[in-house]
Amino acid sequence: EANAWNNVTHGNGLFVATALNGTNRVMTSSDGINWTGRSAAEANEWGGITYGNGLFVTVATTGTNRVMTSSDGISWTARSAAEANLWQDVAYGNGLFVAVSTNGTNRVMTSSDGITWTGRSAAEANLWVSVTYGNGLFVAVSLDGTNRIMTSPNGVTWTARSAPEANAWSDVAYGNGLFVAVSSSGTNRIMTSPDGITWTARSAPEANGWSDVTYGDGLFVAVANSGTNRIMTSRDGITWTARSAAEANGWSGLTYGNKLFVAVSNDGTNRVMTSPCD
Repeated sequence: EANAWNNVTHGNGLFVATALNGTNRVMTSSDGINWTGRSAAEANEWGGITYGNGLFVTVATTGTNRVMTSSDGISWTARSAAEANLWQDVAYGNGLFVAVSTNGTNRVMTSSDGITWTGRSAAEANLWVSVTYGNGLFVAVSLDGTNRIMTSPNGVTWTARSAPEANAWSDVAYGNGLFVAVSSSGTNRIMTSPDGITWTARSAPEANGWSDVTYGDGLFVAVANSGTNRIMTSRDGITWTARSAAEANGWSGLTYGNKLFVAVSNDGTNRVMTSPCD
């Protein structure tokens, strides 16, 4: 469907993407090439999605039940969020699902099973848009605020961290011993950290609206929703190379699985693009 596809993940041999609109707001694919529309539990604006502990979990910015879960990616069940916040992203690590939000009293919520959620205080009342887990640490980034990074070893207690630049940080990923975040604004639109605490600014090859970053098969890959070359890649997270996207779409989500990078977009003719690993 020509939906505004927002995010995509891979788990249990399946690619699963979520959308902000449309009839079927979920689609699945075993190979990243052939996709099947699936009914969402509610017609919400679904965003971040993750897979962990045998469960797909996605969160939404609208609707009554702003969480939904699925064991197979096909049949989905609505779950209550801890608060009716604008939930942006969700990650899994250390036996815990952690979601972050851009508004509300408690801008973090956690769940051990993906079903029952508990609100947690964020380190600052920022616009938290992305969260990841790596090296024993949850790391979240925000679009605004004084300290645009926060970290937590357990998902419950969060500590504010300084970003090297006050950019609109849009996504963060972990791979090969490094946290990498990308931004849609600023001079240096990449920052990296080995520990999630101390961050270093890095140059992007183009000043694009970088929206998502992931790691797979020894490579960091980021996608953008604007610019000439809407992909950039890096072996070490430090030196990046611009690449042409298959179409000049608003690429919004990216994942790696089954030796394939898969990106989804919120506009364009073909709203999925794939790239195999060498």
